[in-house]
Amino acid sequence: MIHAYDKVYLDKARIVLGRMLDFAVYELKYDITEFFELFISSGVARRFEHGEFTVLVGMSGVELVYEVLEKVGIKVERIKPKYTADRSEEYWTGWALAYYQWETALSFAEIVHCVPIKEIQALYSPYHEMDIRQFVDRMNELYRVAKPETNLKLIRQRAGLSQRQLAEWSGVPVRTIQQYEQRQKNINKAQAEYLVMLSQALCCEVQDLLEKV
Repeated sequence: MIHAYDKVYLDKARIVLGRMLDFAVYELKYDITEFFELFISSGVARRFEHGEFTVLVGMSGVELVYEVLEKVGIKVERIKPKYTADRSEEYWTGWALAYYQWETALSFAEIVHCVPIKEIQALYSPYHEMDIRQFVDRMNELYRVAKPETNLKLIRQRAGLSQRQLAEWSGVPVRTIQQYEQRQKNINKAQAEYLVMLSQALCCEVQDLLEKV
């Protein structure tokens, strides 16, 4: 499994994302979906998920909120943050989501496209009392339901190729392509030669064909 960034930053990253959502919702009165969309559109989410040190551990969650708002051109008066004694559902949502993003290396945009953030928040009970791995397993189930097609199939279809045409262009047997697309074979364990041949035929990167969940 290739993680999004070095694990040494993970604990702080989870705290930062959790506090970001808590502060945005409870103190700046944003809807959680609205603010998370700003987080993504601002470009800050991309920096976070790519492991940029200044975002992961160089800012508090409160500072991250103001960074997001500044990047999207929203000016707000800065207020002194309050710190609740107990973790809110929003805090847990950011805390758990940061782990899931690190674990899968999916982008935040792709995650919430398949599993909306309010649906993730709704997992608070009972998952906030469980091991984080159980949350990851549940998220993987929801993600696969929302995105049943493999990356290979989606990229092939976007290229306008049939399975047989892709086989002819790439040199990979059509039956093998069918098995990858139907998940009868794990493309993540495919021969490196096949992955290169497919990526060249589809004009994409090898990692674009791999399944992260």
